[in-house]
Amino acid sequence: MAILEAGRLIGRVSSLAPGFRVDFVDDWKLAAASWSGADQETAFQYPIWFEAWYGAFKDASPLIAVVTDGITGRRIALVPLILRLRHGVRIVEFADLNVTDYNAPLLADGVTLDAGEARAMSQALVAALRKLPGGADLIRLRKMPARLEGRLNPLAMLGRPGSSSLNGNIINIGDDFEDYRASIKRMQLPRSWRVFSRHPGAAFRMVTSVDEALDIIDVTDAQQQARMQKLGLEFVLNDQVHAKFYRDIVRRGLPAGYAAVSVLACNEGIVATVLGIKQGDSFVFLRISNGGRLWANCSPSRLIIERTMAALHAQGIRRFDLSIGNYAFKRRFGAGQLQLADTSIALSWRGSPYAWRDFAAQSLRRHPQLAALVGRLLRKRYPGEEE
Repeated sequence: MAILEAGRLIGRVSSLAPGFRVDFVDDWKLAAASWSGADQETAFQYPIWFEAWYGAFKDASPLIAVVTDGITGRRIALVPLILRLRHGVRIVEFADLNVTDYNAPLLADGVTLDAGEARAMSQALVAALRKLPGGADLIRLRKMPARLEGRLNPLAMLGRPGSSSLNGNIINIGDDFEDYRASIKRMQLPRSWRVFSRHPGAAFRMVTSVDEALDIIDVTDAQQQARMQKLGLEFVLNDQVHAKFYRDIVRRGLPAGYAAVSVLACNEGIVATVLGIKQGDSFVFLRISNGGRLWANCSPSRLIIERTMAALHAQGIRRFDLSIGNYAFKRRFGAGQLQLADTSIALSWRGSPYAWRDFAAQSLRRHPQLAALVGRLLRKRYPGEEE
């Protein structure tokens, strides 16, 4: 293992797993600068996303794994990880912190791994993390789709499909958007549009100006915070770190066609907002807000979702993702569930209780009452540990 100074290349590990070498870099820009021709498999495995993420979330230490072919030296994958300390436990996880829906490596252009190769790459990464300079206690990888547009997600093989408590919500639409509208007619969105249209100046727009989009994100923050306060829930998306992250996504992504912002507004003000990200023919709804009970008669959140989908469908988008989490309205939009995998691997005795806790939680999810009981007991034993 060679360790170089200057805060750049922080570790090189010759893994026990055959065929792959793993380097660790603590600077996303350095890792991305030497990365060429990557196929971006989901909207979250995208340079703009990680530039904004690593630029905003500073409490965790960047730990980007660069995986290369052990024989040819060809770059195979970038794995966007972080290392953070929680309750004295050094945890390796994806660059996520609850803002990324799907986690996976960035696979190089043209790289398609079969099951054996994917398993070997996963083993190589785990073996490298066991030798990480300074040590780590726990690997915790969450929200991993099994496949990435037809290619295996190597790290998802460390877990079990459906082991995550979360799932994606995918809507695939053909070339005729009116056929899709007919399939969701029970939602009565044409009626909602008529009700909204009675207000002077009522309109839906896709926003093209970065300055206007940033102003709309301010409204999104305010509307979502008001809703969370009403529900008695904590709201963090407008704190300094998250605010910087989402605004960087807009600043970088809107001119590049990666980010999209839409708005329902009338003379009385902004009624609903959407922020999302695009990749290929796919779009993910990241944040949706509305003006509250005053506008309930026109179902503004559902209405702006449908209008945004229609506008983006006209631009060639065919796959819409209503984000993780199970809510009844997503089923009404015709979303199908995308299963995700979690895994936790203890690297030391300090990490073992947390790995066992995660495994127990995964095993108990099909038994909600028993899961609730065990969860209460574990929270007493490990106070402050996240679900």
